[in-house]
Amino acid sequence: MKAGKAAWAALGFCTALAGGTRPAEAQEASAPPGLAGPRLGAPAAIRRPVLRRVARRAPPRRSFGDDGSAAAAADVLGQTATPPALPPGTFDLGNGLSFLLNYTGQGATNPVGGIRRGAAWAGQLFFGIDADLRRLAGIEGSSFHVAVTNRHGRSLANDVIGNNTSVQEIFGGGQTTRLTLLSYQQKLFDNRLDIEVGRLVANINFLNSPIYCNFQTNSACGNPTFVFKTSNFTFWPVASWGGHAKAWLTDRVFLHVGAYEVNPLHQQPGDNGLDFSTRGATGAIVPFELGYATSFTNDELPRNYGIGGWIDRSDYTDPVRDVTGGRAVLTGLSPGTRFGRSGVYARFDQMVWRPDRKGIQGLTLFGVAMAGAGGRLIEDYFLEIGALQTGTFAGRPYDTVGFVINSQTFSPLALGNIEAAQASLGLFRRIPRQQIMMELNYGLQVTPAIRLTPNLQYIVNPDQTRFPYYPKNIPDALVIGAKLSVDLFTLAGLAGGPGSP
Repeated sequence: MKAGKAAWAALGFCTALAGGTRPAEAQEASAPPGLAGPRLGAPAAIRRPVLRRVARRAPPRRSFGDDGSAAAAADVLGQTATPPALPPGTFDLGNGLSFLLNYTGQGATNPVGGIRRGAAWAGQLFFGIDADLRRLAGIEGSSFHVAVTNRHGRSLANDVIGNNTSVQEIFGGGQTTRLTLLSYQQKLFDNRLDIEVGRLVANINFLNSPIYCNFQTNSACGNPTFVFKTSNFTFWPVASWGGHAKAWLTDRVFLHVGAYEVNPLHQQPGDNGLDFSTRGATGAIVPFELGYATSFTNDELPRNYGIGGWIDRSDYTDPVRDVTGGRAVLTGLSPGTRFGRSGVYARFDQMVWRPDRKGIQGLTLFGVAMAGAGGRLIEDYFLEIGALQTGTFAGRPYDTVGFVINSQTFSPLALGNIEAAQASLGLFRRIPRQQIMMELNYGLQVTPAIRLTPNLQYIVNPDQTRFPYYPKNIPDALVIGAKLSVDLFTLAGLAGGPGSP
């Protein structure tokens, strides 16, 4: 625990924002010089219209990075080679169609701690299409989005550390090729109402921010991990039927509500996302948020504040009891099935320092607090705080330095399972209640197309909820990692990127 306290004290550090934007009708007029344009904060080199070589097709981000486009999804999930507040490199055909192709890889090794030592690499190839239906078919305010992903590789946490939260966010959702996004989006009332329906995932629209995926740890990126441990919140790249609607009550205040099918069959290994039936669905999850958001267009120090939660009206596995009511960890029988959970959260990101109001460089702080509100849960609450600095040294305007630390507090139900398993072995010891995960990294913009982010992660009290019979506390783990992001159209000269001529 001393290491965890020292890490909290070390947070005098890091972060830059990619905040929200107000409704579109006010953007151009209120943007500071050099920042006007369809995407927040794009420098002149990227915004200059060059045939088939632009990086500005993603619609403007309004708050916490929740736009429905394929390009924006890649942006908020950290699957591009651009820092926050800059658009990913897209290949624009000039007729309303734009394409995004990128590769993200994450390597990790643990020279200290865990159940044993090892190394792992996981990666994803992403292909996205965004279609502006106003330009293609004359349908005002409408667009169509498609994304296909291929995931591959191994998880260090699964293989050797033993804890239940990955240190490689890009791992998960089935190591396979699948259709990840297929949606129709409609904006109404001068862009004050935004509706999207189709094959979707909740975590690109709710509880997300382009700041979070500057980090490799899955405790922070793509969403605070608590929501996945305590609900059936749907996640990238496993799509299901869903929809969400966001209403801007004022230029800064919004209400956002969604509903997403929960279907465990889609999470099975080898699923390709092409089964559009609802066979296997067990219910739905309904996330909601009330927020306040500003941007570079209307605030010198942009900010996002939100309170929200989720109502999970679907089946879930009982964390303790089996189908007969006994303790599953001891009987070995299948767990029982329960129905219905809920949770609440509050979060923020706030730019606190910006040396040049014409630039995106500066320091942003962010934080999240989450707690369960109903159901039988393995975690009681989650706390996170972090910082990101964009612009580091002279001549390095797009490099970032980031630090994040979070704490997962496990419930008596989760700890009781471990204690019962240990007692059956004749072992009686204190089981740590909190798992603390932290990451320090440096994002290096190698070229406009390539971004490399070496990182150090440390896990205090790696939980053993996956290994209740492990005969001792899992040793604290030091992880050395690196994230590689490549925008392939930018690499081929078909799109722009940070610092493009």
